[in-house]
Amino acid sequence: MLDRHTAIALSFLPGPARFQVVDRLRRLAQPSSGLASLPPAGALDDLLVALFPEVADASRWAVDLTRRAGEALETTHRAALSVVAWGDEDYPRPLDEIANPPVVLWARGDPRTLRAEPRVAVVGSRAGSPSALHVAREIGRGLAAAGVVVASGLARGVDGAAHEGALASGRTLAVVGCGADVDYPPEHRGLAARIAATGVIVSEFPPGTAPHRFHFPLRNRLISGLSRGVVVVEANARSGSLITAGWALDQGRDVLVVPGSVTSGRNRGGHALVRDGARLVESAEHVLEDLGLGSAGPVSHPGVEPRPDPVTLAMRPGEALEFDDLLVRTGWPAARLLDRLLEAELAGFVRRVEGGRFVRIGRK
Repeated sequence: MLDRHTAIALSFLPGPARFQVVDRLRRLAQPSSGLASLPPAGALDDLLVALFPEVADASRWAVDLTRRAGEALETTHRAALSVVAWGDEDYPRPLDEIANPPVVLWARGDPRTLRAEPRVAVVGSRAGSPSALHVAREIGRGLAAAGVVVASGLARGVDGAAHEGALASGRTLAVVGCGADVDYPPEHRGLAARIAATGVIVSEFPPGTAPHRFHFPLRNRLISGLSRGVVVVEANARSGSLITAGWALDQGRDVLVVPGSVTSGRNRGGHALVRDGARLVESAEHVLEDLGLGSAGPVSHPGVEPRPDPVTLAMRPGEALEFDDLLVRTGWPAARLLDRLLEAELAGFVRRVEGGRFVRIGRK
C-alpha cells in the first residue's frame, strides 16, 4: 500500500499525527471514502493532503519528512538494519488489530521472526529478586522449547532473564524504547547481539534514537500487541509491567501472573492483576495450557536428551516422595535440592502434589 520511502517519511510525523496514519490510510482505502485509489506511491505531498486536510502547507511538510527519511535510510544501511513497513510481508498481522499501530518497524536481526507464531510476552520487574529471575528464565526456556517466540523488552531484571532462557532453547524477540541499533541498557550489549543473531530486535523509533522515559510505555503496547498473551513475573504496585498488562487487556490479549510472596511488596502489582481477573501460572507448561498452545514437555535442546541428575534418577515416574526422602536419596544439601526441584517443576519434569510431595512426570 505504501512504498518504503513514503512509509519511512510518514513515520517521522509528530506523535499524534503518526499514530493516526494507519487508521486514516485504512479509511482512505475503503470504497466508501469516495476515492478511487490512494495517491500514487512517492506523491508524499498529495498523500499528506489526503491524510491531513487540515494542514495548510503539505509541500513544506513533505520536503522535511523526505529529507529525514533519506537520512534514516542511510543510517539503516550502515547499521545493517531492516525496514518493515505497514503492509509488508514481514509486518506482523497482530499489530493490525491494535489501536495506532506503527507505520514502520526498524529491525536488527531476522525480520521474519516478526511473523513467526505463536508469540508470548514475559515481562516483570527491572529489580527482580533471584527467584523471579529464575522463574522468568525457566518460563522463557520452556516456552521457546515448545516453539513459542518469547517477546520482552530487553530491560534489566525479568526481561533480560526471559530472553536468556529463550535463547537457551529457541528464538526471542526484543522490543526496545530506543533505536534498534542502540545498545540499552549498555550491560545488555552481548545479550542484544545474541538475540539479533537468531531472532530480532525491533523498534518503532528511527536508528540512533536515544532511550527516553516516554518511549517505554509506547514500546510496551507493541510487546503486548505482538503477543498471544502476557506473563507478568514479579511486579510491584508501580511497575512498568502493569502498563504492558493494561495494554494487553485493551488489546484483547490474555494476562497471566506468576504469584509471589505477599510480605515483600514485590508482587503487589501482579496480585492486583489477579484480583482484577488475570490468571495464575507457575510454569511454562501452565502458560502453554492456559493459552491453548499445548504442553511444554521436557525442556531440551533440539536433538539432545536432557542430562540425568541425582534428582530425576532418584525418582521413579508416578512415585510421590517427601522432601526428606529426596534428601536421603540424592545426598544433596536442602537449598540445592529445593532449587533443582523448582527448576524441574518449571521445566515439566516434576509436579508438586497433595501433602507437599513431589512426583516425577515425563520421560521414563
